[in-house]
Amino acid sequence: MKKLLALIFAVSLFISTNAFASFGGILNYEPLSKIQAGNASDSFVVQVKNGVDPQTVIGKHGLAPRFVYKDAANGFAGKIPPGIMKKMKSDPNVLSVVPDRKITADVKPPRPPRPGDSPSQVIPSGIIRIGAEPGILDYAGTGIGVAIVDTGIDFNHADLNVSADCFTAYASCQDDQGHGTHVGGIVAALNNNQDTVGVAPNATLYAVKVLDSTGSGYDSDITAGLDWVAANANSVNPPIRVVNLSLGRTGSVGDNPVMHAAFQTLVNMGISVVVSAGNNEYMEVSEHIPSAYPEVMAIASTSAEDGASPKNGGCKGMVIPKDTASFFTTDGIGVTISAPGEQKENIKVSCFINSEGILSLQLGGGTTRMSGTSMSAPHVAGVVALMYEKIGSLTPENARSAIKLGADLAGSVPLDSPTSGYTFDGVREGVLSAPGALNALP
Repeated sequence: MKKLLALIFAVSLFISTNAFASFGGILNYEPLSKIQAGNASDSFVVQVKNGVDPQTVIGKHGLAPRFVYKDAANGFAGKIPPGIMKKMKSDPNVLSVVPDRKITADVKPPRPPRPGDSPSQVIPSGIIRIGAEPGILDYAGTGIGVAIVDTGIDFNHADLNVSADCFTAYASCQDDQGHGTHVGGIVAALNNNQDTVGVAPNATLYAVKVLDSTGSGYDSDITAGLDWVAANANSVNPPIRVVNLSLGRTGSVGDNPVMHAAFQTLVNMGISVVVSAGNNEYMEVSEHIPSAYPEVMAIASTSAEDGASPKNGGCKGMVIPKDTASFFTTDGIGVTISAPGEQKENIKVSCFINSEGILSLQLGGGTTRMSGTSMSAPHVAGVVALMYEKIGSLTPENARSAIKLGADLAGSVPLDSPTSGYTFDGVREGVLSAPGALNALP
């Protein structure tokens, strides 16, 4: 297992486009995520026995929870006064009471678009790398709903098809941070004459806003969003068949039974759940929630193109090739596949690395770049949407198997990152291939 730093970093939703890492051990590696995940001081998530109405427990103890879960899980979340906590834990109808853990992003605003970024529709490098350019495949996600569990989606962006059906843990489903819009664009930016194009441009997006304007939320918010998906997946049009979560926190599989149950419910319903592996290269995927859950597809990050080399200095002539493990990616046994989470990694004269992000949609219109496993996951979510269009009865496990069987260069990539923080985990799972996954379907 990779050596954990004494400081456990919070999980980032994305890595800023100006983050650095050292090349070849020449310089000490500079960690990217420095905000520690915390807990709501007086908020908890309560798991109630199956068959028992959560309202029974809520009424018995005189509580006023923020969320009540009845579809994806059985329980509730909210504040529990200290004087009631002891009684709650001894209640025979209560299975567990755990802290409502915080999910926080180390957020730096993405750079604004520059002239020439997208004068007309641009096919992003990640789409090209996975073989999903328009016209190459027989499928485009028609009739498939994809839920983006994130900061919301920009309903006014002209390059997105977003359903009016949505969920919010806040005042509105509208994105007020930008991350969810960028993620949604990778999945399903329209194939038109502007901005970018997504992996599944004909898919319909559903905004599930569980993170606030700072990119932060709690387990309780995530669970409430999944509960909404479970209740509505088969009644909305088109039905939701794929869920993307480009978020996370440090933790372990058993630290929140209610949230884990919600993920299990969706998968048991036949819905594929795709999540980011995490942006801490010192961690294993097993230490990151929700990517540690065995039911989900955890996606690590690679570069989509060869990077640029400095024209002088000690690293002159050195190039980081495409399909290299991103210097920030969490890895380990349990990763389903790697996919582009950045366009490329450029080496500077100082021998530091600059991550050039994936081009996708920006809150308020136009495009911007972001890097991270947040960008890797929606590439896979888009491909899974294509797979559901091909086979309507597809199961999440069949989708996972086809993604792995159809991987490009399995056994050869991801290439080792040259940074001092990277440790090879012994598995080269390959890079996502849209044609490969579709051809590998049973």
